[in-house]
Amino acid sequence: MTGGKRRWRRWAAEGWICLPFLATVLIATGPAAEFQHGSARSPDAAGYVIVTAAALALALRRWPGIALAANTAFVATYLAAGYPFGPVMLTVPVAVYGVASRWPLPRAALAAAADLGVLIVSLFAKRVRDAAGVPAGSGYYPMPRDAIVWGSIITAALAAGALSRALRQAATGVHAEQARRVVSEERLRMAQDLHDSIGHGLAAIAMQAGVALHVLDRDPEEARQSMKAVRATSREALENLRAQLDGLRDMGAAARAPAPGLSDLGRLTERVRAGGVTVHADIAPDLTSLPTAVDAVAYRIVQESLTNVLRHAGAVPVRIRIRREGDALLLEVTNTGGAAGPAPPGNGLGILGLRSQAEVLGGTLTAGPDPDGGFGVRARLPLEGDGR
Repeated sequence: MTGGKRRWRRWAAEGWICLPFLATVLIATGPAAEFQHGSARSPDAAGYVIVTAAALALALRRWPGIALAANTAFVATYLAAGYPFGPVMLTVPVAVYGVASRWPLPRAALAAAADLGVLIVSLFAKRVRDAAGVPAGSGYYPMPRDAIVWGSIITAALAAGALSRALRQAATGVHAEQARRVVSEERLRMAQDLHDSIGHGLAAIAMQAGVALHVLDRDPEEARQSMKAVRATSREALENLRAQLDGLRDMGAAARAPAPGLSDLGRLTERVRAGGVTVHADIAPDLTSLPTAVDAVAYRIVQESLTNVLRHAGAVPVRIRIRREGDALLLEVTNTGGAAGPAPPGNGLGILGLRSQAEVLGGTLTAGPDPDGGFGVRARLPLEGDGR
């Protein structure tokens, strides 16, 4: 029972197009014959069976070759038997269109040419039968004209079907490209998240371990504190890594682990200070209720800037300044000694990745050496529009 219902639904979805043609041939074949006095044979029960079968053949859209062959056979039989022209002729270009919209153009063109050949032969047979049953000259119609007319009709149906197939393939290609782009952007986002969170943790661990080794002999207690910081930072880095891997396995995990924001800067700066870097933070108190995207990108800018200091400049003083200015959030992270520039431009992450995130929000980010020999990262993020 279930299989029968499934087959019926499939047929209804594929074969509904034959119903208008079926109704037309059943209703209009008789009236159309009344205006054609030169036909050898008037529509009878056998004629209606043939036109019904020709219309029902269009229901086989899933198998366009079979539909075209069946339709051609029934229409040719109808014409060769001497029946008058009628609405059954409308089914011919529809069957050709079905083949052209499903098959490659060369294959569809061969099928359409074969259909036209059979149709012309049946038209000739009809002409012979009509001429035998009426006075000389009264039932004559020139064959070249019919060949040209039906050749044009079938060619137009072939072209329309081929165009439909080409447009469908183009749309499929666009959808596939969009899907690939979404996957690529998601991979880039995950890579950026891993770079921001894990990269910073590893840089802080390296700095803290270096401090511990440097003071191990003369100040064991300071070395102990540095190693405790290494332990705390490594644990946090592992937790971030676990959260990122959970996000790869289950996209819902990302929703359970919200991205850090400016409210987490205190913990971030403490880790950097534990590595021997002096951090001066000048953060305005009116930075509550920021748009989520702006808050997350602002945190990442500060995090990446501090990571670059740990990697490239060492224990140099760093100043962080964050404030509102009109409808924008301004960030500035500078070091006062050494050249704490970003990673090499070719890696695609780091400052370059942050610049792209700022631009997505409608903002800007610049990074470069300062006149005093240090390095600065400055960003402007709008608090409205794309940032909300």
